Amino acid sequence: MSPRRRIVSAALCLLAAVTGCKKEAPAAPPSPTIGLVLGLGGRGDHAFNDSALRGLELWAAGKKYEKAGYQEAPAQELPPLGITPVVLQSRVAEDYEPNLQLLADQGVSLAMGVGFMLENAVETVARRNPSLPFLLVDSPLLDAQGRVVTLPNVRTVVFREEEGCFLAGALAGLVTKTGRVGMVGGMKIPLVQRYEAGFRAGVAATNPSATVLVNYTGSFTDFALGKQVGQDLLLKNTDVVFAAAGVDGLGAIQAVKEAREAGKAVSVIGVDSDPSHLAPEAVLSAVVKHVDRVVYETIREQRQGRFQGGNVSLGLKEGGMGLAPVRLDFPGKAEALKTVDALRERIVSGELKVPTQPEAVQAAGANP
Repeated sequence: MSPRRRIVSAALCLLAAVTGCKKEAPAAPPSPTIGLVLGLGGRGDHAFNDSALRGLELWAAGKKYEKAGYQEAPAQELPPLGITPVVLQSRVAEDYEPNLQLLADQGVSLAMGVGFMLENAVETVARRNPSLPFLLVDSPLLDAQGRVVTLPNVRTVVFREEEGCFLAGALAGLVTKTGRVGMVGGMKIPLVQRYEAGFRAGVAATNPSATVLVNYTGSFTDFALGKQVGQDLLLKNTDVVFAAAGVDGLGAIQAVKEAREAGKAVSVIGVDSDPSHLAPEAVLSAVVKHVDRVVYETIREQRQGRFQGGNVSLGLKEGGMGLAPVRLDFPGKAEALKTVDALRERIVSGELKVPTQPEAVQAAGANP
């Protein structure tokens, strides 16, 4: 080092010692953002949307959502993935496409839409942004003729709901004392009718003489209507109600809760997520759709550079569907749970095929 450079270096060291200046560490790069557009039920539905939020916020981001914003969450069963969540709520169906495009414009690393109603919006925005990966939960992409199509940047995940609902129906058939069980459905569409088909078939498997009463609300967002329909089923002497209707289903759960508090021996089976915390004395179980795990695993694969488009179908065998713990006591519970578990094993092995259309069950002479 030349004498002049040694002098300059010494002067800089002296200046640093006098002023106490320190070299600043480089700023940490921002964590990648993962975007999620919720279905109309929104945050707080205690079902489908909340399951997706659990996978994104609590598990993948390690954050707990509060009114004041995100807070650090306690340790979870799955390790956080170092991402920042961006969640957009849709007030009406027309919000889906602009919300997804907003995520793309904000530079998210992965855009997700939860709910079959987002199918058209996801396809449109994915074609417009071919370099951005998308996840669509609960529906494949369909062309104008209703045929399944694929895009390289879109992963679609569907569930064999009828398998989980079969177990719920089998349980209901074993629990009922009146021989009458009910179902509150939302919109009468093929997706929800798979719930009905599985539930009817399950009841028929364990209690072929039982009657299944099914009422559709035509909605997924009307709590009051769901409660009214649930009350109507209870008035018809049903003692187990299957609530498969989004926010409407929460209303049905409330109807059963109030009837239970009034002394009636009734119970309710939830859907998508376990709602036992809402009515611990009334919730028998729930058909769990593991949207949370799908969201988490898709984020992890994207972060690891392993994301692939295509269609995925999940049922009991793959762990995509399941039955929540049965917390209520009833006569013969241990034997009933063994029966349900045996039926589950037959479905997983492929020995037992569950129908996907209610007409198939009714044609067999079961559950009018």
